[in-house]
Amino acid sequence: MDEVNKLIEENWPDLLKVLQQVMQVPSVKGKPELNAPYGIEPRRVVDLVLDLGKSYGFKTGIVNNAVGYVQWGEDEDYIGVLGHLDVVPAGNGWDFPPFDLSEKDGRFYGRGILDNKGPIMSCFYALKLLKDAGFKPQKTIRIMFGTDEESGMSDIPQYLAKEKPPVFGFTPDCKYPVVYGERGIVNIQIQTNFKEEELLVLGEFVGDQARDHVPAELMVTVGQNKITVTGKRSPSNAPELGVNAITLLAEKLVTQSDLSESLQHYFAWVTKALKEQHYGEGLNLALADEDSGKLILTPVILQKNSEGLSLEIAFRYPVSSTQEEVVAGVLKQVPKNSTVNIVRSLPGIRHKKDSPEIEKLSAIYAKVTGNDSRPVTTTGATYARKIPNILAFGPSFPGQKGIAHNANEYMDVSDLKMNLEIYLRSIQALLSK
Repeated sequence: MDEVNKLIEENWPDLLKVLQQVMQVPSVKGKPELNAPYGIEPRRVVDLVLDLGKSYGFKTGIVNNAVGYVQWGEDEDYIGVLGHLDVVPAGNGWDFPPFDLSEKDGRFYGRGILDNKGPIMSCFYALKLLKDAGFKPQKTIRIMFGTDEESGMSDIPQYLAKEKPPVFGFTPDCKYPVVYGERGIVNIQIQTNFKEEELLVLGEFVGDQARDHVPAELMVTVGQNKITVTGKRSPSNAPELGVNAITLLAEKLVTQSDLSESLQHYFAWVTKALKEQHYGEGLNLALADEDSGKLILTPVILQKNSEGLSLEIAFRYPVSSTQEEVVAGVLKQVPKNSTVNIVRSLPGIRHKKDSPEIEKLSAIYAKVTGNDSRPVTTTGATYARKIPNILAFGPSFPGQKGIAHNANEYMDVSDLKMNLEIYLRSIQALLSK
């Protein structure tokens, strides 16, 4: 056991104590309050972390009440490690208290253990361990704590309005190895109009619908009949791991004789074009490239409105494709009387795979894990899209997918410990000349 592993083992209980305090704050976005633009709980958790930073002897600050930071060093140029302390709502189906740190059979459970309190607090604690061990940084570093990552990342423009971006850094909010590119994301809303009398027999769609995940439960009334479906929730960038309630419901509605022929045809189109057609096959939009693989799509929100039906589909397209290609392809396939609107747009990003910083992080990952360290791309959307010179690095290891945002969000004890080692060695390397 070398000095780094010894340091981790000696301080592991204290890290868990600190992490539990942070996870016990239910930092879901709430209504804006004074000095708390994203609600009381996100502000409370960032204040808790900054108080810890002060007690460890670091400089601390909060920018526009949106992004907190712990800083070591005084240079204007700095290395940045950027994570977030806000979390998605707990939802249902937990076997453990969602806002706590629980351990069972070598696995930690709790909202945020993976996304993203566990990883960013590992980075923060790694900095403390380096400081306590007498390491002398040759560069300045900020560990940065966002509070609105899960709801649009509006915290980052607030930060950049007052602060310079880092000269380089990473966000521990994705996967390993180093993520040099992130796919483009576009959410397209298809509005399909129907006659008023056709819509009278159809009720409102009620259930579990949001952009971040495959909907699992949905209900609608047709005349006097209540039709309910239950699928399986998964992240919207991993639809193959879930069962989409929208397409399950559409399949049932095709056979409802109380619906007009036009509405039946519409739900038949939804079923044929989107049910289990995760990679664009049903829309003749099977884009792919060597770097990032296949396009992925997920229907996420189906709603009735005064004009007809609105269906939102989330697309994640390869780094070599364009948003214009995706929109043009959808326009060729939509039902009659439909219009298309873009309701979310995040262009893809790519860094140079052979940059010295990426090579440095890749070497550390390979040394600690023994895994293939060639840089990869992701379907996810991280802070790397919003702030210059940042790329994603961890915390999920190859093969781990679809854990965040679900009930019983988890992270293996051994994985959290390995993350702490990777991040400690990475920060040490980045702060050395």
